[in-house]
Amino acid sequence: MTLHQNEVRVDESAVRSLLLEQRPDWARLPLARAGAGTENTMYRLGDDLLLRLPRTPSAAGDLAKERPWLPRLAPRLPFRVPEPVHEGGPGAAYPLPWAAYRWIEGAEPGPGSVDDWPAFGTDLAAFVGALHAVPLLGAVRAGGLSWYRGGSLRDCAEWVGKAFDGCAALDGLDLDTGKLRALWESALALPEPSGRQVWLHGDLKPTNLLVREGRLHAVIDFGSLSVGHPDAEHAAVWDLPAPAREAYWAALDLDGQTWLRARAWAIAVGVSGVEYYWHSYPAFVAECLARLRAILAAA
Repeated sequence: MTLHQNEVRVDESAVRSLLLEQRPDWARLPLARAGAGTENTMYRLGDDLLLRLPRTPSAAGDLAKERPWLPRLAPRLPFRVPEPVHEGGPGAAYPLPWAAYRWIEGAEPGPGSVDDWPAFGTDLAAFVGALHAVPLLGAVRAGGLSWYRGGSLRDCAEWVGKAFDGCAALDGLDLDTGKLRALWESALALPEPSGRQVWLHGDLKPTNLLVREGRLHAVIDFGSLSVGHPDAEHAAVWDLPAPAREAYWAALDLDGQTWLRARAWAIAVGVSGVEYYWHSYPAFVAECLARLRAILAAA
């Protein structure tokens, strides 16, 4: 499934070729596809390794960003995060950098893996609070550590407006985009965030969270790691049931304006996801629609 115009295709034979060229000691290990996101394709290698292969040249920069920072952040966080173990380069069958990480066992949070949603929301709040409390360690909001989700809602008004227009033109979309747009535009009138800038994971949706025995066990995929204001970080809880959202909000003691800005970020990411992936990635569109309908139901 191709998602981007400049996407680089990868399959098992290409991965085997990379291993033979660069890690022949791994080349005979069992290899199985382990899923794909919007930015990377993943393979499990043996019992202990996960390979991430970027879909586009721009996504390759995310792996380079993780390598120096994850080992420095990990000891300060209350749950497991990816452990880089190898930096791979372009090969004859695949032209981009790639990376290997220690495999982390776990399931995506959902009705079959989580029974106590308030506890899960509290766990996620503990992770976010710990990450945001980590000193910046010399990092600044620049280059690869500067991402739109740590900035201003107003700076995104133009492209979010275009995403709303695009959604209005989609045939078969059953969604109250008018009400969502009103909620988005009301948030643009709120004061800008004024607190300190912090470390941000940037994409705490359920597919980037792993559960064991019903509780949060690990947070994965730090490709959106950045420095900025935390409002958009909180948007991800709109992908979780209401009891988890409420427990998260209470645990972090978020004020009303921060919550409204976080909701606006959830709308922006959801609407743009629906518009961009409508014809190419139905599963991702379904995630975005569930988020947006949860917002509408609670508004």
